[in-house]
Amino acid sequence: MNTKTMAGGYTPLSFNLGTLVLRVGFGILMIPGHGYAKLIHFQEYKTDFVDFMGLGMEASLSLAIFAEFFCSILLILGLGTRFMIIPLIFTVLVILSVHSWELIGEHELATAFLVGYLAILILGPGEYSLDAMMNKFRSVATE
Repeated sequence: MNTKTMAGGYTPLSFNLGTLVLRVGFGILMIPGHGYAKLIHFQEYKTDFVDFMGLGMEASLSLAIFAEFFCSILLILGLGTRFMIIPLIFTVLVILSVHSWELIGEHELATAFLVGYLAILILGPGEYSLDAMMNKFRSVATE
């Protein structure tokens, strides 16, 4: 076993696998129970959803679906990762504000999503992403 890895360091492979696991894991966790559920139950939810900043319940629900479903799909793919994570962070902050900033307890899942999303924002998409593939393609095209 690599003593550098065991001593707290990391290799490029472990860093890139870690960013992949974060992106795919948090993307997959958000889609079925949150984004997709809101998408398929839009008609039911639109009359009983939080009215964020006076935008209206339907508009607020649409923004939540955009973040939780569509941004999560792009997060999994690693496409526009740092841009796609911003609506997800914002959505989680709204959820926490609606629940009186209860970070621990019944709504701690929102806190876990916030922590994961912040880590992804800081770390970026990693090498195993469409962002990295596009950057490599741009580098080759400009040479």
